[in-house]
Amino acid sequence: MLFADLGHCQLHYRLDGLPDAPLLVLSNSLGTDLSLWEDQIPAFTRSFRVLRYDTRGHGQSSLSSEPTTVAALAADVVALVDHIGADRFSLCGISLGGITGMALGLHYPERLQGLVLSNTAARIGVPETWNTRIAALQSQGLQSLVEAAMERWFTPDFRSKHSKVVDNFRQRFVRNSPEGYAACCAALRDADLRESVSGIRIPTLVMTGAHDPVATTEDARFLTEKITCSVYAELAAAHLSNVEAGAEFSHRVLDFLLQCEKFSQGMTVRRAVLGDAHVDRSLAQLNDFNREFQDLITRYAWGEIWTRPGLSRHTRSLVTLAMMVALNRGEEFRLHVRAAFNNGVTREEIKEVLLQAAIYCGVPAANAAFYAAQQVFDEVEQTRTGLGAR
Repeated sequence: MLFADLGHCQLHYRLDGLPDAPLLVLSNSLGTDLSLWEDQIPAFTRSFRVLRYDTRGHGQSSLSSEPTTVAALAADVVALVDHIGADRFSLCGISLGGITGMALGLHYPERLQGLVLSNTAARIGVPETWNTRIAALQSQGLQSLVEAAMERWFTPDFRSKHSKVVDNFRQRFVRNSPEGYAACCAALRDADLRESVSGIRIPTLVMTGAHDPVATTEDARFLTEKITCSVYAELAAAHLSNVEAGAEFSHRVLDFLLQCEKFSQGMTVRRAVLGDAHVDRSLAQLNDFNREFQDLITRYAWGEIWTRPGLSRHTRSLVTLAMMVALNRGEEFRLHVRAAFNNGVTREEIKEVLLQAAIYCGVPAANAAFYAAQQVFDEVEQTRTGLGAR
């Protein structure tokens, strides 16, 4: 068994997959442990290094000496990822794990590449319900709650056809620490992210179960409306959709996260070529109308084409400049003159491209391009001179 000492508690975790693959963290729901994800591991490890863990007070993880809040659970994830020596990661969380993911998206966006929020809500339940459950737990123990949990987690049809699976979850439920379960119930009782969840800017997949009585389809649609970079998916399942609809769940998550990986690669190249200032201006104008277009160009233009090994970025800049002249795309031409400098292109090389274009695209097109290029040269020189004067 692997344990990470976080100071206030020890987290039990497991790593699967190739060490150099992108990292995917799996965060379990209330009352379950890392075995929740067994059906997903074969599929997920084909593309990711998978880190799953027992939430504090669940499974083999110890109780925490500090108060348990949703923000604290998110901090646990970051500390665990630091413990294994990783930096950026994607996260897939169900229920409690999903609201933990929301807190990560709000407080640690620089660490996340993609986010899957499954069978969760910005506010799960109401305080009165949680207080009633905590009181029953304290007076009668976890055994008194187990049957109601199974009814929430699985549809009647699944419970009748897969009794051994349900029995396994029933046994694991009662093995959890009552104190740990109660602490996480209190964290969910006190968590209300309805006003803040719109601050999440991470590409997000919101998944729900059509028959989930805990985090309903309405809850999922609320998240999709509030989180700008999000998509919605609905499965024929109750609360533990990754178990009841395992194959479709795995397919949806993998398809989404692999797109996120391509988006991340594309964004890295896009920033390297065009510069942070230009990309930040583009992203600041992101809205429901242009979001899919920005996603398209980042994944395909920058993530697929500019990352291909057949041509260097230097050569791609020269080719792009020639095409912008031929198509008379003035603003894009100016943009890529600036970008060319980031790729090691010289003024002499730009001049040669424009002379070539004069013959094959026409003198008027080349004349306009020479004029535009000179304007960019002058602006770049003024910027350099200004920085030097400081």
